[in-house]
Amino acid sequence: MRPAVVLQYLLPHRLLSALARQIARSRWQPLKSTLINQVYRRFRVDLDEAIESDPARYASFNAFFTRALKPGARPQPDDEAVLSLPADGRLSQQGRIEQGRIFQAKGHSYTASELLGDAQRAEAFDGGTFVNIYLSPRDYHRVHMPWGGRLTDTLHVPGRLFSVAPWAVEAIPRLFARNERLVCHFDTDFGPMAIVMVGAILVSGVETVWGGEEIPPYAAAPRARDWADKSIKLERGDEMARFNYGSTVILLFPPGAIELVERESQSPTRIGGAMARRTPT
Repeated sequence: MRPAVVLQYLLPHRLLSALARQIARSRWQPLKSTLINQVYRRFRVDLDEAIESDPARYASFNAFFTRALKPGARPQPDDEAVLSLPADGRLSQQGRIEQGRIFQAKGHSYTASELLGDAQRAEAFDGGTFVNIYLSPRDYHRVHMPWGGRLTDTLHVPGRLFSVAPWAVEAIPRLFARNERLVCHFDTDFGPMAIVMVGAILVSGVETVWGGEEIPPYAAAPRARDWADKSIKLERGDEMARFNYGSTVILLFPPGAIELVERESQSPTRIGGAMARRTPT
């Protein structure tokens, strides 16, 4: 086993992530400027589409990471039958949910039941499809709706905070089903849709447009919240959540609902691009 992988098991994930959170929100000029400049240059972050294109004008490192884009920067597809990509990043994997299992990487898979933290809810997605998108440090870190839906409930599932970088995904079994995550369930015109915001070491913060900061605090036990009576309806292309830093978003769809656009693993994704087509009823 590689030393980097061994270290993932030994590190105090939550402590390091909590420290990183404090640093990321610091407004001390020398610290925040150093952090922003290092990431901006190392990862060649493109700020041309951001509302604020000057890295020096961000109040904190976290403000830089969660930057908003100019209106119209991510237009949705003209075809109303197309589900759009929900995040800028890279496609980790996509495909069929076979016998309740989701492919992670060569030699690794996990179950939809583990990921969602609910065996009964997972049954609706057996034989359906999944899409897994990795957001790297250079990417826009807000997640948008691929299709219109009404929020019904969320479940905060406690867990580890392993790195979700490609090398870790290839080495750590059931990684996405073991990490801390927020599961968001929506009702759509094709049935249920689940969007899972997966945390990772140093980048474990998750906020939603309806509930604000959801992670942290970290959970000691699963925390369910019912949103059905709040009439929270989001349309295709609407922002639904953001990562404070970045991580991975996983989407689940029921069988017969959509047909995925073919893409190679690790190919780039961009909000507003075609992810799938709605299957005619």
